Amino acid sequence: MNRKLNSLCIALAERDPETRSHSDRVADLALELGRHIALRDDELDLLALGACLHDIGKIGIPDRVLLKPGRFEPAERETMRQHTLIGERIVRAVDDERAPELAALVRHHHENFDGSGYPDGLRHTDIPLTARVLALADNYDALATSRPYHPGRPHREIIDILAGPDAEKFDPDLLHAFCHVIEHSPRRAG
Repeated sequence: MNRKLNSLCIALAERDPETRSHSDRVADLALELGRHIALRDDELDLLALGACLHDIGKIGIPDRVLLKPGRFEPAERETMRQHTLIGERIVRAVDDERAPELAALVRHHHENFDGSGYPDGLRHTDIPLTARVLALADNYDALATSRPYHPGRPHREIIDILAGPDAEKFDPDLLHAFCHVIEHSPRRAG
């Protein structure tokens, strides 16, 4: 990994160790899915970097929002959603030939296949493939991990959520592949 990009990962860990731990778990899940769908090596490298840095923009979110021990009010939710744009700016500023593609991945990791995501409301294949892969891994880990506003959920419940009410948010082919991969993953929730 580029030393400058690695420095950003270290900065994120110093700012919020839980976000860094989450990013590591997301990277593992995303890479498992990426390998399963036969992404090229350069795409897997981008995916690993993107997973490490997908929440880097949270270093620019005020503590009163980032560390709030409960559900967000609408204004706080909007503030938190800015992490995708802040992260894009941070990554784009790194002197690395992959920075533009990586910055796009960071920007779009909360886009939903049905167009209901943010920041741009992209739909379907307008969302970069690596961002669609990352979104599944990110959502799975977010549901599996205890947060101030919800307990960690067991695997079966997470799959029921992802493949049930939230299914339209995800690329259906990737969701199908993810459901297969996660059944045999060491990152599968208990």
